[in-house]
Amino acid sequence: MKLSIKAGLLLGTVATVLMLSAYTVNQAEQVIITQFGRPIGDPVTTPGLHFKMPFVQQVNSFDKRYLAWDGPMVEMSTKDKTYVQVDTFARWRITDPMRYYLRLRDERSAQSRLEDILGSETRTAIARHELIEVVRTDKDRKPFVDETLGDLAGEGTLGVLRPIRVGRVAIEKHVFDAAAPKLEEFGIELLDVRFKRINYNQQVLERIYQRMISERLQIAQRFRSEGEGEAARIKGNKERDLNEIESTAYKQVQEIQGQADAKATEIYAKAYAQNPEAIKFYKFVKTMETYRKVINNDASIVLSTNSELFGLLKRVQKGE
Repeated sequence: MKLSIKAGLLLGTVATVLMLSAYTVNQAEQVIITQFGRPIGDPVTTPGLHFKMPFVQQVNSFDKRYLAWDGPMVEMSTKDKTYVQVDTFARWRITDPMRYYLRLRDERSAQSRLEDILGSETRTAIARHELIEVVRTDKDRKPFVDETLGDLAGEGTLGVLRPIRVGRVAIEKHVFDAAAPKLEEFGIELLDVRFKRINYNQQVLERIYQRMISERLQIAQRFRSEGEGEAARIKGNKERDLNEIESTAYKQVQEIQGQADAKATEIYAKAYAQNPEAIKFYKFVKTMETYRKVINNDASIVLSTNSELFGLLKRVQKGE
């Protein structure tokens, strides 16, 4: 009975030691074994069951998958002294777990070091370029052109963005190239760096809105000026056409009236020239019409005795 108890205790002790000695490594992990805080042996990267000394040695697991770093929104200045808020994110992984453990120990320290290095390089890159270089995605990308501007977009700088030399993609690459060698010293491989969001400072937003309003007002005034010029041209053409039509019509009226007067005179001449009595009668009628137009109650007329107009009055006095 005592032997069976001893055997059971022995088996339990052996099982406990085996349990404390065994550990597993899954496919997403890599392990550093430490003894009294110092690394022992090479990193364990092979998935499966492994063994260590119980009680003395400790298992330190690190993720070997792609890890994310999401930096805080930080305000920084561009080359043209414009303040923007930049939100940056990156992807990284642990490629040298031994160096990573010796320099950083855990992921919390790694995130802090990533924030220091990437934040510093981002500030440096942003400070070397103007605002338009940071905002525009790529130097080869064609900017949006407002079709409502028509030909105005091709004249001067109204409604047209100036060309850029770098672009945001190239600036992100500058940050990556500068930060990657520094992170290699900590056993970290930097995979990618991107600007997730770029916001304008509130004061900058006000200036941008005012600039947009001013530009649109200039465009509106340009359209108004061209419209007023076109309206004046149309009105001038209308006045010219009206004057031309009226002068042509007046000319035609005068020609018709002249022809009618000539025809009437011809008819009168034929009617009153048929015999001597008709001629005398015509002369009498015309003289009387002239008297009616010339002589009235207030008229004072001085006529020569040789005047044809006085002749009829003379004959009337003689009773002829």
